Amino acid sequence: MSFPHQRLDDDVAVAPQLSPDAMAEVAAAGFRSVINNRPDFEAGPDQPTSASIEAAATAAGLAYVHQPVLSSVQTADDYARFGAVLQSLPKPVLAFCRSGTRCGNLWRGSREL
Repeated sequence: MSFPHQRLDDDVAVAPQLSPDAMAEVAAAGFRSVINNRPDFEAGPDQPTSASIEAAATAAGLAYVHQPVLSSVQTADDYARFGAVLQSLPKPVLAFCRSGTRCGNLWRGSREL
């Protein structure tokens, strides 16, 4: 697979920023759902919007959730929502943010609640 990602367990992997063009490859890799944890325009106007990624994910047959979370701090509410979203989505799930670290933190935090 050419998109970088890291498996956290059998059902969850994390990745750095993905583009709309990557969604078909994500689906071909066997993922069934995508979570986007980046706020729109966090990195400026060249960052793909959630709407553009969602359209490509849907076209590729993926479930998609946008849960924007600040990179500087994640709260217990963020962890709880991430855990609930994970439970609701078809597995396996690929979550992404700027580097993948925020998603990993959300996953770990959701497991500690």
